[in-house]
Amino acid sequence: MKRSKELLEKRKDFVIEYVKRNQSKQMKVIVTELTEMLFLSERTIYNIILQA
Repeated sequence: MKRSKELLEKRKDFVIEYVKRNQSKQMKVIVTELTEMLFLSERTIYNIILQA
């Protein structure tokens, strides 16, 4: 369980940092890139961003 929580935190940190680095792009483009990189749904990525 601990490992899973660590991975979730790393994923959350990666998404937040990626959004910060690519602020000049539209959010839809950023989310699409993240879905392709991380194999996550758009909804999951939006939830991570909203929780930050």
